[in-house]
Amino acid sequence: MQTQVYEKKIAETQSELKKVKSKLMMSSLIRLLIFLLTIFAIYWFWGSARFIIGSIFIFIVLFLILVVRHQKIVDQKTILSNIIAINQNEIHALHGDYSVFENGVNYTDPTHEYSHDIDLFGVRSFFQFLNRTALKEGEQKLANLLISNDQDNIVKKQKAIQELAEKVDYRQLFSAEAMRVETQTSTKGIHDWVSNYKAFVPQIMRWLPTVFSVLSFVVVALYFFDVIKVSQLLLWMFIGLITVGIYVKKTTKLYQDINRMQSFFQSYQKLISHIEDENFEADLLKELQSKIKSTPKASERLREINRAIDGFEQRNNLLLGIFLNAFLLWDAKYTYIIEQWIANNKADVSNWFYCIAEFDAYHSLANLAYNKTTYNYPDILNENSEFVIKSHQAVHPLLDEKVAVKNDFNISSQEFLIVTGANMAGKSTFLRTLSLQILMSNLGLPVRAESSQYRPVKLITSMRTSDSLMDESSYFYAELSRLKYIIDHSEKENYFIILDEILKGTNSKDKAEGSKKYVERLLQTSSHGVIATHDLSLCTLEEQHKEITNYHFDADITDDNLSFDYRLKPGICQNMNASFLMKKMNIV
Repeated sequence: MQTQVYEKKIAETQSELKKVKSKLMMSSLIRLLIFLLTIFAIYWFWGSARFIIGSIFIFIVLFLILVVRHQKIVDQKTILSNIIAINQNEIHALHGDYSVFENGVNYTDPTHEYSHDIDLFGVRSFFQFLNRTALKEGEQKLANLLISNDQDNIVKKQKAIQELAEKVDYRQLFSAEAMRVETQTSTKGIHDWVSNYKAFVPQIMRWLPTVFSVLSFVVVALYFFDVIKVSQLLLWMFIGLITVGIYVKKTTKLYQDINRMQSFFQSYQKLISHIEDENFEADLLKELQSKIKSTPKASERLREINRAIDGFEQRNNLLLGIFLNAFLLWDAKYTYIIEQWIANNKADVSNWFYCIAEFDAYHSLANLAYNKTTYNYPDILNENSEFVIKSHQAVHPLLDEKVAVKNDFNISSQEFLIVTGANMAGKSTFLRTLSLQILMSNLGLPVRAESSQYRPVKLITSMRTSDSLMDESSYFYAELSRLKYIIDHSEKENYFIILDEILKGTNSKDKAEGSKKYVERLLQTSSHGVIATHDLSLCTLEEQHKEITNYHFDADITDDNLSFDYRLKPGICQNMNASFLMKKMNIV
C-alpha cells in the first residue's frame, strides 16, 4: 500500500516538474530579451546621455524583478526534484535497500550503555534503517534520541509520532526544503557568528541612506531637465561612493560572511514557516512549535534577513553596484539593516535551530511508523506492573520477512532469563530483538510484534567487548570493567540488563564460578534481564533462585544434517553443534 502511495506521489510531482521547467525556460528567454532590448536602446540613443541612463535605469528595475521571479521558479524546481528523490528512496527502502541513507558510523561509541552491542550505528544498522533526516543537526538529534536511554513520557512521544506519521505531504515538503541547506554551513557556526558579531556602522545610517536616495532622485531629475550639468551629476555620484567607501573593507567582510549563509537562512525561513503553519494536536509537537512562536513570527523575522541579504547581494554586480552605492548608499543601508537584525534576533536563533533539528529527527521516527504498517505500539504499563516486557510474535526490525521467525517472551519484574543454545541457533538475534524493542518502545515507536506490553526501563548491555592496546588494557580487563560498569549503574537505577556470555576471557572453571557469582550479584539489585550463555552449569541457578528462569534455542541434527527452528523455548538446551560443524567442515 505504501509503495503505491509513493509511486503516485512521484507521478504527480513529475507532472508538476514538467510545467515548472517550461516556466523556467520562458523566464530565461524573457531575461535575455530584456537584455537585448537594453543593448538596442543604448545603441539607438547613443549620444544622448539622459536617454542612455534612463534605459539603464529601466533595465536595472526590470532585471531585479525578473531575477527574483526566476529564482523562485528555480527553487520550485529544486523542491519538486527533491520530493521525487524522497519517494524513490522510500520505495527502495520498502524493498530492503536503505543504503542511500547516512549510517551514523561516526556516532559509534564502544563505551555506551548499549549502542555498540546492538549495532545501532554503521552499515546496515538500525540508525541507517531509521534515518530520514535531511539536516546534519537533525541527524545529530536523531542519534542523541537513540542513545539517550530516556524512558520518560512514552505515551506523549507515541501520540506525536502517530500524528506526524499521517502528515506525509508536510514531512516530505519539510525534508525537500531541508535538503537545500548548504552542508558546509553549520547552525553552531552561524549561532557563534551571530552571537559574537560587532556592529561598525554608526546610527546615522538609520536615516541617511533614505535622505540621500531622495536627494539623488532630485539630482537626477534636475539633470534630465537640464538644470544641472553632467559634471555636477558625477560629483554627486562621487560623494555617494566616498560615503560608502569609508566602510568598504568591513562591509566587504560582512558581505562575504552573510553571503555564505544566504541559502541557509532562506531554507530555515521556509522550514520554520512549515512548522508555524501546521496544525498540531499532540502535546509534544505543540511544545516544540511553541519554541518558534513569537510576535512577529520567527518566519517573518527570517524573511527580513533574507530580503536584506538579497538586497545586499546586488553590490556583487559591478555596474549595478556602482549606481546603487552612488545614488542610494546601498552598502551602508543594508549593512545597517543586517546589523540591526542581528542585534534584535541573536537571542532567539538557538531556539529556532533546536526546534528545526527536533522536528527533523521526529520525522524519521514518524516515517518508520508510517512505512511499517505491521508494527504495533506497545501498551505502556505502570510502575507497579508484574511484567517488564511481554511480547507476542516479536521479530528483529531488520530481518527479511521471508526468513524472520517470530517469538513470544514474557519477563517479569526482577526476573532474569538464562538462555542457552547451540551456535547459530538464534541467541544473539534474540538479544538484539529484545534490545531494539526496548529502545523503540522508549522512543515512542511502534515495535515489530503483533502485540506487546512494556513497563518503561533503561537498557544496558554487554554483548561485544573489545580490548584497547592504546589504553594498555587486555580483553579480559575490558570485560571486567564493563561488568563493573553494569553493576554500578544497576545499583543506582532500575535497568534491563542483557548479557551475552559472561567472562569469555578466562578458563571454563573460573568462568563458571565467576558467572554464577556475578548473576547472584545482579539479583541483589532491582534490575531484570536476559543472560545468554553456552555454560550449562549456569542453568542450575534456577533451582536456587526463584528469579531465574531457563530458556533455550535448539539445534536439530538428523541424518547428518543440521537445522534450526530459531524458536525460544523453556528449559535447557540439550544439543550443541560445535563438534558437528568442525567435523562437517573437515577441521577435525
